[in-house]
Amino acid sequence: MQVTGPALIAAMEGTEAASPVLWWLGHCGFAIKYYGIVFYVDPYLPPGAGLQPADVNNADLILCTHTDAQHMDAAALRGMLDSSARAKVVLPKSAARHAFELGVPYHRMTTTDSDLRVEYFKMGVYARVYAVPSAHPDLSWTPIGGYPYLGYLIRCGGTTIYHAGDCVPYDGLADRLRPYNVNLALLPVAGREQNNFTPEEAAQLASDIGARWVAPMHYGPASVEVADRFTSHMLFHRPEQRFKVFKPFEGWHIPEEGDIS
Repeated sequence: MQVTGPALIAAMEGTEAASPVLWWLGHCGFAIKYYGIVFYVDPYLPPGAGLQPADVNNADLILCTHTDAQHMDAAALRGMLDSSARAKVVLPKSAARHAFELGVPYHRMTTTDSDLRVEYFKMGVYARVYAVPSAHPDLSWTPIGGYPYLGYLIRCGGTTIYHAGDCVPYDGLADRLRPYNVNLALLPVAGREQNNFTPEEAAQLASDIGARWVAPMHYGPASVEVADRFTSHMLFHRPEQRFKVFKPFEGWHIPEEGDIS
């Protein structure tokens, strides 16, 4: 049975998370819980979705990878900030003005850029968020704005989750990611027409960086053929690589080393 709305938030609150737990919200949206810390990444919550912004009263940080509407959802950000009084939005520094125009006050923002770190402390627990450039389809760096498209490396204890946002492969990406010892890579697999990885490219990046797990994103429940293409490629061409295909609003603990479940 699919748990949505306030019941999903209650389920998050009741979930033990000594190691990170993730819930897929659709498209590129994820909630990540680590002990009592809850991060949301690229939450896209349109009317009729299984989770609505007013439901989200447990957000600590809301990470937006870039300004596209499905990654920086104006209504979602305003509603989540209203419901989660202490939450802040982490975003590329070049996106601050755009976010302000969407209704996000500057004092509720934390801007970042490549090679910078955002630290978060709560009830004695410490998590870090590192930023790396994403290419959409180019890096589009400027001296003042930095990189407008980012991916985030979320470090929770000994576990690192990489969320690529929208990205295509570029020279040096694997070299940037490899030192972080990624446990789970969340990669967009909708193909080059969407400025995303193909399933084959996503699998190659996971291999190149030594990710223990890889999961596809950048599709919705009505676009299961995207996940099917990814699954077929992994089963037939990458049997050694562990992967996870999320169901909508499904919660999943990242398995500990030695646990293949």
